[in-house]
Amino acid sequence: MADCIFCKIANKEADAKFIFEDETVIAIRDLSPKAPEHILIIPKKHIGSINDFTDSDKDLMAHIMVDVIPKIANDLKIDKSGFRVVINTGEDGGQTVNHLHIHLLGGRSLTWPPG
Repeated sequence: MADCIFCKIANKEADAKFIFEDETVIAIRDLSPKAPEHILIIPKKHIGSINDFTDSDKDLMAHIMVDVIPKIANDLKIDKSGFRVVINTGEDGGQTVNHLHIHLLGGRSLTWPPG
């Protein structure tokens, strides 16, 4: 989408330092971190939210959950101590950018409930 900041970042039309990239996904540090390690994992394909998934997105999400998140957690050395994975959906769910993104938070003890 032309006005989507995450699409612009994924297409390298806006500046961001990628900590991970492959054919389908990018990962960047959150500009307003809520933990010492706060990474946004963003599909390159524009998907508005979890509510907009299609059958063709199943492999992408499996890739993120099975391959990408564990790799990034390992690279950040939070895989053993633990981390949290969050997908905010919709306004009441805290989603502020209408492009699906997964928060990976770690590097400290995380409390529950989150907010």
